[in-house]
Amino acid sequence: MFSLRNIFGKRNVQEKPDGSIEFFKKKMKKAQQKQADAQHRKQRLKQYIERSGLDIEHKRLSRIFFNVAIFTNLGVSAYLIYYFSTNYGITWSTVVASMLVLWFLIFFLLLFAIWILFYLAVDLKIFRRKVDIEEVLPDFLELTASNINAGVTIDKAMWFAVRPRFGVLAKEIENIAKETMSGADLKSALERFAGRYDSAILKRSVNMLNEGIEAGGKIGDLLNRIALDIQEQKALFKEMSANVTTYVIFISFAAVVAAPMLFALSGVLIQVVQNLSSALGSTTSAAANSGIPLTFSGAGVKLTDFKIFAVFSLVLSSLFSAIMISTIKKGNAKSGIKFIPMFIIISVTLYFAAQGIAGKLIGLFF
Repeated sequence: MFSLRNIFGKRNVQEKPDGSIEFFKKKMKKAQQKQADAQHRKQRLKQYIERSGLDIEHKRLSRIFFNVAIFTNLGVSAYLIYYFSTNYGITWSTVVASMLVLWFLIFFLLLFAIWILFYLAVDLKIFRRKVDIEEVLPDFLELTASNINAGVTIDKAMWFAVRPRFGVLAKEIENIAKETMSGADLKSALERFAGRYDSAILKRSVNMLNEGIEAGGKIGDLLNRIALDIQEQKALFKEMSANVTTYVIFISFAAVVAAPMLFALSGVLIQVVQNLSSALGSTTSAAANSGIPLTFSGAGVKLTDFKIFAVFSLVLSSLFSAIMISTIKKGNAKSGIKFIPMFIIISVTLYFAAQGIAGKLIGLFF
């Protein structure tokens, strides 16, 4: 028996799913994706903090920063209300508007700045730990090689080579020993240890050690060779650093001594021009009245504005000079962070001292 469907052919009929169900599924998928991203960020922050050696939870850290921002905003709000009310007599509507701006804009900017400073501090601490590990790594490898040559297994040889003077490396080796005792693979534990630090020396040493374990060769001789290569590399870096001492001296002198002196002389010159313009003001006006085209205008830059510009320029030049010196001598910019406050204090102090001395000397003649 034929039907109309057999006569005219089969129709591609597709039932349309309910739109609300599809919308709900997409919304649930987006929520799950956001939750997964948030969990991933928390995990990355946790690992980042652990690399610096700090033992603090993410929730506690967020709560501390939030409270710091709250109390800072409260202090700033109280000061602004007192200052403007005593000096300008502002109305309550102005106070409410300024508080809204302060709490909805400045608060989030302050919280963001606190997190940025925290990340910078943690990053510097991680860098310091990496440097400490690289300093004692050759001695540790030599002790481990001696233990292996004495007939001890690799994991126990590393454990017996731990000394208190190794500092960060000793704690890391203790963690590796705990992982291996609990059944973890030694190679995987070493790779995780090397992956926590951005150190080419450490990663190459761990890779060569793992390859030696796989090949089954004499691990003691291999570790001695790795330690010798690291020491030779350090000696090469020291020699290169000694060869660029002339550039370091020139940059330091230009940023810390020459720049403050030149800025101080420029400030004194502006002051002299202002004094001359005020002293010759009556002369130029009299000459103009008599028909003589003689004019003498004051300096185009105010002395107070120039002082602000000079201090700001000295701070920036000290900052970049310290970074350049660290890059030339150490091969990285992070090692120069400790020189930045010293450069800034010396350059700004020399600027004000030179300005005072030059002002008194020129004041004797003008």
